[in-house]
Amino acid sequence: MASPETIKPLADAIKNISSALAIGLTGIGTAIAQSRIGAAAVGGIVEKPETFGLIVVIMALPELIVILGFAVAFLLKS
Repeated sequence: MASPETIKPLADAIKNISSALAIGLTGIGTAIAQSRIGAAAVGGIVEKPETFGLIVVIMALPELIVILGFAVAFLLKS
């Protein structure tokens, strides 16, 4: 059976990798979403300029995903 001295560094490494994945993958997902939303938003503003405020809000929504990823990473580290 493995001793606690050898298991703790492995557990810390797994927590660090999990935290990095939580931030990295949510960042990549948000970047992909915002690129597609941005392209559609430009077309929407050209067709209907009065929807600018709504489109700005829609552009900000994917950022919530990164904030939640940060929260998960923070919880994994503690």
